[in-house]
Order: sequence, then C-alpha cells, then structure tokens
Amino acid sequence: MDNKRIQIRIPASLLDQVDTIAQENQINRSQFIQNCIQVYIMEREPHCLQEKLRMGYQIMAELNLKLAEEGDDYSLLEDYERQLAEAE
Repeated sequence: MDNKRIQIRIPASLLDQVDTIAQENQINRSQFIQNCIQVYIMEREPHCLQEKLRMGYQIMAELNLKLAEEGDDYSLLEDYERQLAEAE
C-alpha cells in the first residue's frame, strides 16, 4: 500500500485522547487514526446501501402498481432495468 503523509489540526484534548487510546492498544498514533477512518467508512457504507435499497424498493413498488394497472406493457420494466444498468 502506498502511504501518503498528511497534516491535520485537531484540538490538544482530542490528541491526548488519541495518544492514550493508542498507547493502551500498543499501536502508534498513525495506526490509530487509520483504524478510526476505516471504521467510519465501513459504518457509512451500509447506510448508503440501505438508502439505495429503500429507493429501489420504492421505485419497484410504483412500477409494480403501474404494471398491474396497465396489464402486459413491460416497457416500464425495461426502462427500469436500463436505468439500473446505467447506474452501475
């Protein structure tokens, strides 16, 4: 992995907490911050996925109602599948 050096500013009290927790876990400050960032990203991803699923279910519910009302017209379904393919 190609590591990059960055410079950030954080309050001294927060840095004290970082150093204390890093020392307790026998890791350095950089590793602790990397771990925190990774956890934050992992926690956000399910939320984004849940939101996409919620939107998809809403779209499918509307599509199913239209299909039920219009009978055998599958152009709506084809349009939806095309939109899904383009979104990926």
